[in-house]
Amino acid sequence: MFNNLRAPAPEALANRQPRRRLAKASMDPTPASSIEAQLKYTFADRGLFEEALRHSSYVNEAPETGLRDNERLEFLGDAVLNLVVGHLLLTRFPMLKEGDLSRMRASLVNEQQLARLARTLNLGAFVRLGKGESQTGGPEKNSILAGTLEALVAAVFLDGGFEVASSLIQAHFLPLVHELDGAYEHADFKSQLQELVQARPGSMPHYTIIRQEGPDHDKTFWVELKVLNVETLGSGKSKKTAEQDAARKALALIKS
Repeated sequence: MFNNLRAPAPEALANRQPRRRLAKASMDPTPASSIEAQLKYTFADRGLFEEALRHSSYVNEAPETGLRDNERLEFLGDAVLNLVVGHLLLTRFPMLKEGDLSRMRASLVNEQQLARLARTLNLGAFVRLGKGESQTGGPEKNSILAGTLEALVAAVFLDGGFEVASSLIQAHFLPLVHELDGAYEHADFKSQLQELVQARPGSMPHYTIIRQEGPDHDKTFWVELKVLNVETLGSGKSKKTAEQDAARKALALIKS
């Protein structure tokens, strides 16, 4: 009865696809190649990486797995982001007061800004969400994207250390700080000072560049200002910014 059965031809065996493997690959794509390539960082602890991408809705729908969501990492990532961006602003704007620096940092480290950065990494395509959240636009929600980015920052911090996390944050936030630098440059303290002193004979402000430091692509200028009986020293990433800084200090002294 088995005489009519034939063994499969070798070519057929060679072309046969392993169904289990294909199913697993299509259901569980790895985000590593995309996200890590953009971050220019490879995780040693894959568990941390996966936890950073795991939203609470995903964990809540499978409590038996014992998996941890990314909320704890989100908490830590928020602190790391604020520290690094705060230090970046402190260095970039050495003469600004605490209130100005706080407002600048709040304009950079917020849900909308973090979500925008998360979209550049395409995090929405890789965050693990529950079915309900996935079906209601979860991958595009600012709150989820921002939280995932914070968790990812924390995972880099825990996996690679502070210096690695700091370099990563600076790479993404420095262009935004440069935009603030431009806004600060256009605050017209020089005109305010000139209007204040122009009624007094021989009192026109005199600005002198006394030194410059750093490479051509990242110079810091120092400007000395003499006006009335006041002398101030301003600094900035351009001559105009340094002059504005010196004028701002002179205004504060004259008005005090």
